[in-house]
Amino acid sequence: MTILHDLAAGVRAGNIRALAKAITLVESRNLDHSLAATTLLDDLLPDTGNAIRIGISGVPGAGKSTFIEAFGLYLTAQGHKVAVLAVDPSSQRSGGSILGDKTRMEELSRDPKAFIRPSPAGDTLGGVARKTRETMLICEAAGFDVIIVETVGVGQSEITVASMVDFFLLLQLPNAGDELQGIKRGVMEIADAILVNKAEGENRPRADLARQQCANALHMTAPKSANWQVPVLLCSALHSEGIAEVWQTVEAFRAAMQQGGEFVAKRALQNSDWMWTLLMDDLKETFLRHPKVEALLPQLQESVAAGVTTPGAAARRLMEVFRRS
Repeated sequence: MTILHDLAAGVRAGNIRALAKAITLVESRNLDHSLAATTLLDDLLPDTGNAIRIGISGVPGAGKSTFIEAFGLYLTAQGHKVAVLAVDPSSQRSGGSILGDKTRMEELSRDPKAFIRPSPAGDTLGGVARKTRETMLICEAAGFDVIIVETVGVGQSEITVASMVDFFLLLQLPNAGDELQGIKRGVMEIADAILVNKAEGENRPRADLARQQCANALHMTAPKSANWQVPVLLCSALHSEGIAEVWQTVEAFRAAMQQGGEFVAKRALQNSDWMWTLLMDDLKETFLRHPKVEALLPQLQESVAAGVTTPGAAARRLMEVFRRS
């Protein structure tokens, strides 16, 4: 307990070594480490929740890394402490997250007021998201007041990231086209702002057109909140143009949500949903690790695949075995 108490004190003091140790503890799959991580998080919980949590996603080639570096450097110059985390469900297959090579954000990674952490490789998106959520809390306890969560994968990862942040930013390219680069309507609907990046030089007219197309598309979706109209912004991350406007938008969003009571309500709902997610994950793991279920499952799965047993009958048989023990 003393070791955990000292570790928590080090995190609160903003000690980078203590921060790294705490995150490593959270990321560990060792059961004893998981229990210790839970105790540590309970200790640090009163010191969390003071940061603005920003999720960032975008189509391939939209310049997420360039934007995050320019945005992060702008924020640290304003006196903020910035932590950049990644949710990468493909890391297990690709051998590492896109943020694993910090040379992509070389200047920001050297900034003493910034911290960059790639997501751990995980078997599932939920597993990666679990570690990212807990890492976010540790970073908040360490005094980081802006947490940026980047989604590296596509599809469901955007929804997952949106469920753990206050503000979700969607990056677009300046050549949207009629199909808006294949962006799904669901992703458009979760965005709190859309940013057309690379709006420089000969790209500027195309960027203006893309902004108009995005704005038109937003008119066809139901508003997320009566207190906020989703804006479409332009920027050139490469030339650090339009970065200040993005931060002003984030601050305006936070003010509007706080005034309307939605900011606190959203976080409360996220915490409640996350509790149920963790509970269901733990119940599933407990079920699958049960010796009798573990022994019977391959046989039943083979029978279901061969069409000998119905999925419903197999599920009931497994539940009966689990309940009888």
